[in-house]
Amino acid sequence: MIYLYVGIGGFIGASLRYFVGVLLTGPDQWFPYSTLAVNLSGSFILAWFTIGLVERYALSAEWKAALGTGLVGSYTTFSTLSMDAVLLYERGDLFLSSLYVFISIGGGLVLSLLGFHFGKRRNAAC
Repeated sequence: MIYLYVGIGGFIGASLRYFVGVLLTGPDQWFPYSTLAVNLSGSFILAWFTIGLVERYALSAEWKAALGTGLVGSYTTFSTLSMDAVLLYERGDLFLSSLYVFISIGGGLVLSLLGFHFGKRRNAAC
């Protein structure tokens, strides 16, 4: 039964990922803004979700899997981050490729910490 929950969450997350990609793709796309946006926001959302919702509401294993693995897991995309970095490098832009990887990983860590912090604050306030 848990597979159904993950599948439903995955459908929603993948659909959101596609929607953000459509919104953030311009005609002269020279930087992978959409991938950066989903990975950074997904880092925040997963940390906030884990601390803010799971601990507060004691969600079942099915709901944890649906929201964490299904929804957020299919919304974010490490493989696209890797491919975008390689494409920037192959285009001859080592600096931009390195900056993209640094912002993606460093920013993801910072936003995960913020999500963790806001989740803890939310639990303390309630």
